[in-house]
Amino acid sequence: MARNYAVLGGGVLGLTVALRLLQAGERVTLYEREAEPGGLAAGFEVVPASETGGEPVWLDKFYHHLFRSDTTIIRLIHELGMDDQLDWRRPLTVTLWGGKVYQLDSPLSLLRFGAIAPVARLRTAAALFYLRILLRSPDALEGKTAAAWARRTMGAAPYDTIFGPLFKGKFGAVADEIALPWFWARLHDRTAQLGYIRGGFQRFYNRLAGAVRDLGGTIQLRTRIERIESTGQGLEVAFTPLDGAAPTQTRHVDRVVSTLPTRLTCRLAPQLPDEYRARFDWGRAYGAHCVILALDRPLTHTYWMNVNDPGYPFMVLVEHTNYMPVADYGGRHLVYLGNYRAMDDPLFAASQQEVLRDFLPHLARINPDFAASWVTQSWMFAAPFAQPIVTTDYREHIPPFDTPIEGLYIANMFQVYPHDRGQNYSVDLAERLVRHVTGRA
Repeated sequence: MARNYAVLGGGVLGLTVALRLLQAGERVTLYEREAEPGGLAAGFEVVPASETGGEPVWLDKFYHHLFRSDTTIIRLIHELGMDDQLDWRRPLTVTLWGGKVYQLDSPLSLLRFGAIAPVARLRTAAALFYLRILLRSPDALEGKTAAAWARRTMGAAPYDTIFGPLFKGKFGAVADEIALPWFWARLHDRTAQLGYIRGGFQRFYNRLAGAVRDLGGTIQLRTRIERIESTGQGLEVAFTPLDGAAPTQTRHVDRVVSTLPTRLTCRLAPQLPDEYRARFDWGRAYGAHCVILALDRPLTHTYWMNVNDPGYPFMVLVEHTNYMPVADYGGRHLVYLGNYRAMDDPLFAASQQEVLRDFLPHLARINPDFAASWVTQSWMFAAPFAQPIVTTDYREHIPPFDTPIEGLYIANMFQVYPHDRGQNYSVDLAERLVRHVTGRA
């Protein structure tokens, strides 16, 4: 007999959970706070349908791409009939150090990296070869920190030049606490070739949402979850439509799958016991912040620039239209300026005008010809709980799918450890969760 599920969260994880549950013969209603499916990875229209004469072109609010190793999501893209829209390229990845730009995206480019001595390059290459090629599992690395291991095996100069700035850019003051298995996964999972859905990943999320609806699933966008409560005969979900058309409502279901952050799920489910909260309502996470600029000309000749030089207010510069054709975006040259910061950082409270006033002068340090007049449009986006702080005790606090409330399940990016947050691991997690709740191998 089919069961009624409520799926909380309409990112790729929640959408995939909904799709697989429906394919298993269950009934599903998915709730998403935002106006579009996609969650943290959602996009916005940068070229409207009126300009394209067909489907709009979307731009991701936060930069995204796939790796060749992302086989789970690639299979889902194939299943949805979108192979012809998945474009594979090898864009240029560089590191800014000492005011110079170095290509640093392959073993050969590392051996040519003139900012450190030849012996240090060889030590670094050997350490990376060990992590990426020789070590097939990160289990032996548990309890160790990435920073200490990198300093010891590679030497101080490679760490201070290459990896230290990356750790500090992503994790700030807690960079020295990050677990070594996370670093292993970062190296292990990445490929030089990158994949992108032409027209934006939002097209993929829209197609995925369409597949859910085609199978009889319901998707309620612009809906905030207020409470999850066990009734003894199932679960009651309280939710509020954000369009103002209706007051808070309740719905009785057999099961709930929450893809929201564990901390938020604990807040919504007050019946979860104290022992569960003590272990799993745990940890820290940074927010993501992105400024996107549309320019009337190219800023650089690179796609991805790790900004390892000190003094910049952003950690990465991603020139999207050095990866995908500028013609796809109506001639706009699109540049992301990205950060991860603690959620009480003043950056998140600053206005777009204030942020641009702070950020734009630094672009002239990268391209001396840059002028603010090049900017024709700009956007700014922020998202909480975007980057978990992966410390050495992180693994002990990963929640299982099951919770002490019968019928309430949790699946979120906290559980993809040691892998970094990513769409591929969200799809994989969703499929494992559905196999678990349906009892299908």
